[in-house]
Amino acid sequence: MKNLAGLMKQASQMQSKMEEMQARLETMEIEGESGAGMVRITLNGKGDMRRIQIDPKIVDPADAEMLQDLIVAAHRDARAKADATNKAEMQKLTGGLNLPAGMKLPF
Repeated sequence: MKNLAGLMKQASQMQSKMEEMQARLETMEIEGESGAGMVRITLNGKGDMRRIQIDPKIVDPADAEMLQDLIVAAHRDARAKADATNKAEMQKLTGGLNLPAGMKLPF
């Protein structure tokens, strides 16, 4: 029974750490860019968009498609960075736990 009590304590500690990590991710700001920085998108660590900045020099009403492509590319860049940050934070949290491949927390 000592093992069960210890396991429950570890689970409780991990849940607290998970909640702390989620709060940290919510306050993080991760920026992605495209067009040599002419379009910038800022996401939080959870992937929610916070800001979009567009250099007025690239706003051409005759070529809206290019601007749309740059926005999508900047979002993709920011999302990849947010995902990498999220993965790194999760790695810190799980520490030495060897979770099976494909298993993600929270369950």
